[in-house]
Amino acid sequence: MKPAAAASSLAGFQDRFAEALLAGDTTSDRLAAQPGFAVYRNTVMKGWVDALQANFPAVCRLVGEPFFRAAAAAYARMNPTADPRLWCYGEGYAGFLAAYEPAAALTYLPGVARLDRCWTEAHGAASAPVLDAASLASLAPEQLALCRLAPHPAARWAWFAAQPVYTIWRRNREADGGEDAGALDWRGEGALLLRPVGSVDWLPLDQAGCAFMDACASGQPLAMAAAAASAADPHADIAAQLAMLLQAGAFTATTIEP
Repeated sequence: MKPAAAASSLAGFQDRFAEALLAGDTTSDRLAAQPGFAVYRNTVMKGWVDALQANFPAVCRLVGEPFFRAAAAAYARMNPTADPRLWCYGEGYAGFLAAYEPAAALTYLPGVARLDRCWTEAHGAASAPVLDAASLASLAPEQLALCRLAPHPAARWAWFAAQPVYTIWRRNREADGGEDAGALDWRGEGALLLRPVGSVDWLPLDQAGCAFMDACASGQPLAMAAAAASAADPHADIAAQLAMLLQAGAFTATTIEP
């Protein structure tokens, strides 16, 4: 066989091999029927399950490893991937858990998974300079109202209306279980995850703060973002909220409308 033909034949075999691996049990390919093929398939499946366990540590700590790996295997069978960046794997895992019948009683679990995913996205996001609060302090009030704050590319936030998801997540994410292990106050909570420098930080963010960040992310000027925050919580201290977000490194740039 000529070199070009041999290379083409090998490439075709490799493509079929990869397709059979990713097809799981749904393929009727004769290649997949070979006795030794299950070894490769099981290795790939284990890699996906291991990746999910690494990417969702708070979820795993909450439910225990046997339960987690069973759920992860069910997700992996439905969501194979050819992406070698396994740290990215699991984008839809929170949604999967919301519909996963064995976890139906753990209504907060999808939210915990969502925050684990936020950590992964913040960790892998592009780096960017943090907006200096002094650049806003120098603006006249009418300019400040018209400026648009761009959220930092590594900023992730979420609001959970009826459950203390952030506290549950934090206690199961931090190595020591958090600084307190008291009874939960069963009310809505939000979270902000950031990577302004090298490592991912997290802090609580109330409903007004989440609404403010949503408005900024949609390109609304500061006055409208403040209005959105006030609509979410009429008692919110918007100035204090903005100061906290700036100090945390939640923004990367600002522009002023003409």
